[in-house]
Amino acid sequence: MHKHPIHTPSAPAAIGPYSQAIRAGDTIYLSGQIPLDPAAGELIDGNFEARTRRVFDNLAAVCEAAGGSLNDICKLNVFLTDLGRFAEVNSIMAEYFAEPYPARAAVQVAALPKGVDVEMDAIAHIPG
Repeated sequence: MHKHPIHTPSAPAAIGPYSQAIRAGDTIYLSGQIPLDPAAGELIDGNFEARTRRVFDNLAAVCEAAGGSLNDICKLNVFLTDLGRFAEVNSIMAEYFAEPYPARAAVQVAALPKGVDVEMDAIAHIPG
């Protein structure tokens, strides 16, 4: 099985030696997204809700570039520097996904790239 990179200017460019996503058959492995504005390549201004929405919007853009949507995500990993934000993430996530919701992990970490407080990566099934 071959790996094929997924790239879209609608999501932030990689800030290291990695792809926005990789397609392997019908499985899409989405790299971690942080609240970067895709056009400017800079962190967005705003509160935790705005930052979390930007992360979901970035993931959605990569899913769309692969021919799918957020609802094709089977596994979502949420990384937070403060697990006290768990309920806020749940509330926002419910606006972006329809049932059946993806399997998910939420993990508190000591630090994230560029000093952000939220990052998410995912695995999606998008027939190609």
